[in-house]
Amino acid sequence: MNSVDKAVETQLKNIEKKTGKPLDELSAIIQQSGLTKHADIRQMLMDRFQLGYGDANSLVHYALKSDAKRAAEEKGLSTEDVVNELYAGPKAALRPIHERVMAAIMSFGEFEIAPKKTYLSLRRKRQFAMLGPATKARVEVGLNMKGIEPTERLILLPPGGMCNYKVNLTDPEQVDAELIAWLRTAYDSAG
Repeated sequence: MNSVDKAVETQLKNIEKKTGKPLDELSAIIQQSGLTKHADIRQMLMDRFQLGYGDANSLVHYALKSDAKRAAEEKGLSTEDVVNELYAGPKAALRPIHERVMAAIMSFGEFEIAPKKTYLSLRRKRQFAMLGPATKARVEVGLNMKGIEPTERLILLPPGGMCNYKVNLTDPEQVDAELIAWLRTAYDSAG
């Protein structure tokens, strides 16, 4: 079991402790709620069990078996297959941006890639970046780091989200020394 899987397993055990309910009972509550939208179910769990956003989100994925990694594994898809799907069709022209970002990050050292439905989560002990096509004309890099002054390019995100900052990329040439330095800061701060 890799460290991402261990982290999810630990998170699910902690959810059981916080709620006082086993996962199968929590899954049944979700199924019986009649809710079908991920966001609605997540909010119900946050309200009913006072779970934080991340815990409620993970519980919804667990109960609905909807996380992209599990879906990919069930289909026998590799991370490369998932990346190919992310950058298919009208988003294919964005693939060189993705490749440049990944090449820069690979030079830092070891990390794990957790494929999601619309992006890749990049993790060490915790997530340090997210990478994926935001539109058919733009790749978004989400960064988790603290103490960096936002700029017009390094956009500060509201608290409580999956990342602290984001950078929008429309051309491979935008994967420059400045972006790589931010990526390195996020990578180093993730353990």
